[in-house]
Amino acid sequence: MATAYGAPDARISVFPTFLVVSLAPGQPVTQEPTKQLGGGLRLDQTAELYRLLRAAEHGAIDPAVGSRQVLAVVSMRPRFRTLVRVLGHALLTVGICMILMPTWSDLLLAGIFGLLVGLLKLTGARWSSLQMIMPVVAAFVVASVTFLLADSGWGEADLRAMVAPLCTFLPGAMLTMAVVELSAYEMVTGASRLVAGILQLALLAFGIIGAAQAVGVPTPGAPPGVETNTLGWWAPWAGTAIVGLGNYLMLAGPPRSLGWLCLVLYAGWTGQYLGGLVLGGYLSGFAGALVLTVVAYLVEQAPSGPPALVSFLPGFWLLVPGALTLIGVTEYLGESTVRGAEDLVDAAGSMVAIALGVLCGHPLYRALARTVRRFHPVER
Repeated sequence: MATAYGAPDARISVFPTFLVVSLAPGQPVTQEPTKQLGGGLRLDQTAELYRLLRAAEHGAIDPAVGSRQVLAVVSMRPRFRTLVRVLGHALLTVGICMILMPTWSDLLLAGIFGLLVGLLKLTGARWSSLQMIMPVVAAFVVASVTFLLADSGWGEADLRAMVAPLCTFLPGAMLTMAVVELSAYEMVTGASRLVAGILQLALLAFGIIGAAQAVGVPTPGAPPGVETNTLGWWAPWAGTAIVGLGNYLMLAGPPRSLGWLCLVLYAGWTGQYLGGLVLGGYLSGFAGALVLTVVAYLVEQAPSGPPALVSFLPGFWLLVPGALTLIGVTEYLGESTVRGAEDLVDAAGSMVAIALGVLCGHPLYRALARTVRRFHPVER
């Protein structure tokens, strides 16, 4: 963009709270503070922002007009109404629960909790002061109800049954991108993102442990012999599609992007599944992230395909070890320190494998694109 607007020697450094810009060597440097958004961008906002970026890369928009349009994107209203977005959160929760091999009672609880947490998230989004404590509030409410139901004999007090309703608070993408940035020697941004992700995990774990103490139920583990996956082998595959639909509704996906979104999700899930069969364990996450990244960039090249980031970010809910990490932190802070430590080590290994898959996916896509252009040059 700098080259398109006549500053080919511009140098830009991005930090968590400010931006440093120099238009030419030896020229004055500008330091610009960055304003914290009230939460992340939705999918429709991300797609619109990328449209502006593509125009700016060709110098096709006046800078002042582009700056105003960026602010308009940040403040634009979502495509779907509040009720639809809450329903999307419930569907996303049900989809994640299906991937975690649930029982039918787990699935029912996940849907109810998904509606409740969706309402809490949208309510907290209106006041920035509530956003920081919302993970604690949601975790405390969900865990308290689950423990009370378990104490009454209605269901099992299994931590994994509580993870799905809290999935949108899990910083899986943040932790994985922190590893990616640290691997690329972006120490400041990577370390900042890593600390922020760990803090959010700690808040979630605090909410669960606080609920266990408040209602008088010991912190539960995942005891052996608990019945799992009474739905059948098809549950994770159907759950992938439901995760796609839930993300589309909750994050207000751009028009005509649902099919592409599900395609990328299924590609990543299939890569992870086959990787687990052939390579096992940690390398399954690497295979899933590699396939997910390549397919997301291929979809971006389609005439109606959304930007890679739009279809790529929801895939983290299928790949990142956020659920396992939350269980590990909670067990480690509670009574089951041995099991918690094992879960944390497993989650760290999976996170590194997924980050490596993302790191390798983009160069692989570029190599494939160069090969295709070499054998099938575009006619001008």
